[in-house]
Formats: sequence, structure tokens, C-alpha cells
Amino acid sequence: MKIVDVERIVVNVPFTQRQQKITAREVYNWSVLELCRVTSDSGHVGWGETVVHYTWARVSDDAVARVKGRPAAEVMNDDSLGSGLQMAVFDLMGQALEVPVHRLLGTIQRDWVPISWWSIDASPEDWAAEAADAVAAGYTSFKNKPRPWWDIVAQVEAISRVVPPHFKLDLDPNGTWQNAAAAIPIIGRLEPFGNVAMFETPIPQGDLLGNRQIRRATSRPVAMHFGGPPYITCVREEVCDGFVVSGGKSSVMRQGELSAEAQMPFWLQLVGNGLMTTWAAHLGAVLSHATWPAITCLNLYSHHLLKKPIEVVGGFHQVPEGPGLGVEVDEEAVERFRVPDSEIEPFARQGQPYELPRPRLLSTVVWPDGSCLHMASPAQGYSYFGSGNGPAQMEGTRLEITPDDGSKEWARLFARAEAGPVRDRRGR
Repeated sequence: MKIVDVERIVVNVPFTQRQQKITAREVYNWSVLELCRVTSDSGHVGWGETVVHYTWARVSDDAVARVKGRPAAEVMNDDSLGSGLQMAVFDLMGQALEVPVHRLLGTIQRDWVPISWWSIDASPEDWAAEAADAVAAGYTSFKNKPRPWWDIVAQVEAISRVVPPHFKLDLDPNGTWQNAAAAIPIIGRLEPFGNVAMFETPIPQGDLLGNRQIRRATSRPVAMHFGGPPYITCVREEVCDGFVVSGGKSSVMRQGELSAEAQMPFWLQLVGNGLMTTWAAHLGAVLSHATWPAITCLNLYSHHLLKKPIEVVGGFHQVPEGPGLGVEVDEEAVERFRVPDSEIEPFARQGQPYELPRPRLLSTVVWPDGSCLHMASPAQGYSYFGSGNGPAQMEGTRLEITPDDGSKEWARLFARAEAGPVRDRRGR
């Protein structure tokens, strides 16, 4: 069975209404997906999906050219194909052999896999509303992003008021808690909340001493992205309890097997919509230590692009047993959300993926004493706070978002903030 055609379709699937507001500052463009529709000379069809602006590997023109005319079995384990193309080839193989993808990956360990709700940083009120939606949708965990520009204690308190005791929060500061001296008091403040389940990358992962101190100081598990520090260093130095695993099929399988050797659990982080969530389910079904809830960000999307939406029950969703991925793409929805070629062409001429216009937003960190910091983009905040120019966390801190109102005052302040964060005091 040889691959004879690869069609690439760019779609823009709107986020849910609240997430459109939450993601506007930073991950607004994750709504742009590239779907791969792969056809074989036997007439079988496989589908795959890539989040264009957040992926371990985009699908390139070269990768498409390399697979055409070749047997699917020869290329399917090649991670260099990119996210959506590799997934589609596995779907194609499963369709042709009339077996589910997990049968191509290994021996099944579980037929239901854990999954988590997800959100980038947001106000306590928005996080609480997201958590309430997660509970109503059958989820039992929520991975979210503490940041120095919000009060994490207020955020956790707000969520705890609207969720049951068994609902868990996995907190991922992405290293913004700076160092052990700053992070340990924050963790100590959060540990009394029964909903707080674990911490991911509280400080930079390369700080071995600091991470070891944190792990010894907390009763909660500490997770790190696999590979940095090197796997053997993480195990030998005991700097974490488990991993975040992502990448292509071959990379994920290797990381999962090494985690199992060390008896360390992990969660799969494979971001995307319905197809990606299903692909992650097949991987999670065969990897023995994929016991922490997977992060796919499925909840962001207003449509799964599947004829039957993915259903979560008690924090798990069922691994399909049909041929290939075992789901049916809703091609009417694909056409509804398809980006016209005329919009894609200007980016393609420059060798760039299709991009949405970045919202013009001024982000202002306001501290309890009335001092504030204006930023033109979240990227400034990571480097600024990460370098110790502001507190890793302060109760009473909030972030105010001001869209471009067309005024000269807004434009002047935004221009100053683009050059670097601007310190100020409210009322001046």
C-alpha cells in the first residue's frame, strides 16, 4: 500500500467564548490547525492534525514529497514527517489493516485514558468559571498556568469554591517562580489547598540544586519536561517525580519506556483538537506509565471537527477500537472553518505558516501598593520576571488588559512598552 496523495487543509476553529478572551494575549493563534488528508493507492484515507503555532514539528513541503509514492509502513515511524502527517499515516495504516492505531503501537494497557482541562493564565473569576465548566463536562483535573502577574492564592481559592474536593489542579509556573528561595514559600502557601495536586517546572529545570530542594520541601509531586536536564540526571539527582512527554511517535514511545524503567509516571502533552486528542489516547493506551492526565487543550475549541465529539467521563475518555484512529472527521465542519487559499497565499509566498493578526493589547501588572508595570506582550513578562526584576508571586497582584482604544495616550504608552516594560504608579 503506497501513499499517492497528501492534501493539506488550514482551518481556523474558534475557541469557546471565554477562551477567546483568555487567550487573546498569548495563544490566540492556536486556533489555526493544519489537517492532513492522506490517500493510498488502495483507496484508504487517513487524517492528521497540527496546531500550526504550537507543535513539536510542522509538516513541510519536503516531508510531503518524501512520502508520496512510498509504502506507508516505511515512513510511519519517521518523526521528521511532522505532527499531522505522521498521525495521518498511522490512521491510514490502521484503516488498511482494519486495526486500531494502538495495535500498531504496542500492547494495550488501558482502554480509557486520563485527560485534563487546560487554560493559560487568567483572572481568578475566569479560572473558576473554567473549572466549573470542566466539572460539568466530566473532567476531574485542570492544568493551569500561575504567573507573577496574578495572585495564585486568590486563583486557587476561587477555583476551590466551585469544585468538589476530588477535583485536582496541576500548577505549571513554567519556571517563573525563579529559584528555590522564592518558590518554596509559595508552595507552602498553596499546600493547604486539597485541590492542589502537583507542580510542573516551578523554577528553571537546569537548576538541579534548587529543584532538589523544592522536591524535598513539598508533599506534592514535581513534574519536569523530559530531556532537560538529561533523563539520567533527573533520575540520579532525584529532582522530579515524573515527566511531561511530547513529540512524535518514536520520541514519545522512547520517553514513555524510559519513564517506565525508572517507575516514574508522566502526562502526555500533545496539544490539539479532536484528532490530536484521539492520537494521544492511542499512545496513552499502550504506555504503562502514562497515568497522569494528558494535556491536549481540547476544551479550548468550540468544535472537535469530529462527527461524534469526544466525551469525558470521570476524568477519562475511551480509546477508540475502530480501524485507524477510530473516529470520523466531520468534513462539513472542516469546510465551514477552512481558511481560503487567498488568505494563506501571502504567507506561503514568504515561506511562513498562515497567521492571525495579533491583538493589540496593553498588559498592566498592578501590585497591592499601587505600583504597576506595563507590557506590550507576555514574552516580555517571562524574561523580565524570570531575571528577577519583579516578585515571583505577591498576593493581591492583578493584571489589567487594555485594548487599543485609538487614543494617542494609549499609542504612546504601548510604544514605550514595546521597547521594554514600563514601571509606573497608578494615578500619575
